[in-house]
Amino acid sequence: MQIWVDADACPGVIKEILYRAAERWQVCTTLVANQLQRVPPSAYLRSVQVPSGFDVADREIVLRVEPGDLVITADIPLAAQVIDKGGHALNPRGEVYSAEDMAERLNMRDFMESLRNSGVATGGPAPFSQSDRQAFAKQLDKFLQKYRS
Repeated sequence: MQIWVDADACPGVIKEILYRAAERWQVCTTLVANQLQRVPPSAYLRSVQVPSGFDVADREIVLRVEPGDLVITADIPLAAQVIDKGGHALNPRGEVYSAEDMAERLNMRDFMESLRNSGVATGGPAPFSQSDRQAFAKQLDKFLQKYRS
């Protein structure tokens, strides 16, 4: 089991939680991004820089993910592809994606995108909060306890 991180948009505080978890649980954790990602020296941490372009990092993650791996992403289409390959997906705000709710999430995402494309101001996500950080840490720990034990 490995952890893959859609790192371009992943908050720094979440990366820090992942760095500590990689060491504590001794699980390989790879940050994939268009921009260079510096990671602390560790046998369990690495980064992969991919060329710039639309969904290049997402495609790289989907190419590399194996059944049972965990992907950290806020990207719903990426999460859907990971789940289709037998992986698990966790949002940086601590939401666990599941096959059961993926169709609804994709439909809502498409609906909101069509509203934005038609000029309707839909707003963005709420600012990242301390409770988001705590929810993520709790779900990550819960996942690792279940799948690394």
